[in-house]
Amino acid sequence: MKKILSIDGGGIKGVFPASFLATVEDTVGAKINDHFDLIVGTSTGGIIALGLGMGYSAKEMLSFYEELGPKIFKGNSLFRRLRQIGFAKYDTTPLKEALTSKFGDKRLGDSFNRLVIPSVNLETGEVHVYKTSHNKRFERDYKEKVVGVALATSAAPSYFPSHTSTTGIPLVDGGVWANNPMGLAVVEAIGVLGWDKDDIEILSIGCTSEPSNIKTARKQSRGLAYWGVKMIDLFMSTQSFASYGTALLLLGSKNVYRFSPVVSRGRFGLDSISEIGSLKGLGDSEARKALPSIRHFFSEKADLFIPEHKL
Repeated sequence: MKKILSIDGGGIKGVFPASFLATVEDTVGAKINDHFDLIVGTSTGGIIALGLGMGYSAKEMLSFYEELGPKIFKGNSLFRRLRQIGFAKYDTTPLKEALTSKFGDKRLGDSFNRLVIPSVNLETGEVHVYKTSHNKRFERDYKEKVVGVALATSAAPSYFPSHTSTTGIPLVDGGVWANNPMGLAVVEAIGVLGWDKDDIEILSIGCTSEPSNIKTARKQSRGLAYWGVKMIDLFMSTQSFASYGTALLLLGSKNVYRFSPVVSRGRFGLDSISEIGSLKGLGDSEARKALPSIRHFFSEKADLFIPEHKL
């Protein structure tokens, strides 16, 4: 059985999947990346996926968020919220420094796992997906520095400036089109890797979910003032459902495992560093509940990944 790990985007809410995986790791007594044939992550999930691919434990990635998250999202003030109207809310420098302290000069080709990390090309509006060299056609991305890939997938519009790649491409957060990347992951497994759909299981971890805030009464007549921010939430929610549906359709419900607990609206923000402890605790408790149903993912190690092109 081929096993996929998929991790959603969500800013500092990445503490939840990091904690979830750290608890699983501690319980089964084995590193997460040893047990998956493909790891896909978007934005903060992309950072976690890159860390796992580089051989770090989930516990080490959780520590990364706990120690450096407050520096990355420093100053949750009224000034920053007002600044967000005309400029990116945060400077990229602290994020880049944090990523560099973790990954140094490592490149995508150093990964022990097949990785897929989505982003978006602002110049053309096309999707831009970084991939390890798990297909002969993938001849370039494996040379890219991990820090650059992480900055590209996590450049959330209005929160961080776009990231300019080494070739001059302006890139933004992959969450714009694949915040929940599980559908993308399954398509990659079947369409690119050629795996049999009946021989694939996916473990998908979100960064918590919220109930809809769309009021149905008179919704047809509401204008921009009402739909403004709500439209973004609606896009994100429907994308996640579509991605989940794609995985279910292709693999069947028995091979799809999705964990993203519903919390009250506004409970956790993308930059709510004051809630790191709560997110960590929630990740631990949800993992404990999930373990009986997902323990089989860790009964055997995945086959060794041998890339088509090497550094």
